[in-house]
This record gives sequence, C-alpha cells and structure tokens, in this order.
Amino acid sequence: MLITPAFAQAAGAAGDTNSMLMSLLPFALIFVIMYFLILRPQQKKVKEHAEMVKNVRRGDTIITSGGLVGKVTKVIDDDVVEFEVADGIRARQMRQMITGVRAKGEPLSDRPETEGKTKPAKGAKNKDVAPANDAGEAKDDSATK
Repeated sequence: MLITPAFAQAAGAAGDTNSMLMSLLPFALIFVIMYFLILRPQQKKVKEHAEMVKNVRRGDTIITSGGLVGKVTKVIDDDVVEFEVADGIRARQMRQMITGVRAKGEPLSDRPETEGKTKPAKGAKNKDVAPANDAGEAKDDSATK
C-alpha cells in the first residue's frame, strides 16, 4: 500500500470544498436573478414616485392612497399639500401618500382674473338677445314683457 490514510483524507477534503462551492452556486444565481427581476425595478419605481411627488404643484389633479381624487389648491410645505375634493371641501395630505397625478394643471397665477370681462363673439350685436331656441329663432327678453 503506497497511499497512507492521512494522504487519502487530505484528497477527500479537497473534493469537499469544490462540492461546497457548487452547492452554493444555485443560491448565488437565485439572488442575482431576484436582484434584476425584483429589486432593481422596485428601486426604479421608488425613484419615479419620489420625483412625481416632488413635482406636484398647484392645479394638479391627484389621487391619494385612500382613493380620494382632488385638485391641489395649495402647497403647504415640502411634506404637505392641500387639495379640493369637491366645491368648498378641502383636505390636507402628506405628499408621500399621493399615489398618482392624473392631470398636470397649469399653475394658477397669483393675479386675480378679471371676471365678466370677456370679449363678445364676432357677430353678436345685442347682449339682451337670448341664444337661439330649438326652432332656430332668437328670443328677445324685452319683447315678452
């Protein structure tokens, strides 16, 4: 017998480290696949959400995490916005709880708009003339009195 028992044990131990690396390879491969299929897209969504929330401004139509839809009326600070759910009903919401922006609104100007000062349409001669009825005739309010 030329092979001693100690040498035989050492040769078996070298084979164990190689098989141990091969048994860990599937776990490493699963982690790499999970990183590219799950973690990276989620990180991308988080960045997009943070950018969307940062860019919310007055006039935008938003959806909250509770399902409320409203128009932003005021940006309180970096964390809170005020939005109008219905006429005269306003609520404050944390920016992070905004799940989506449905419509980007034009930023409202700080100047009050001139109400009732619209230009008359071309061809309109008299303000008192009502719009045409079903028969296509114009109705004058002063004629019915």
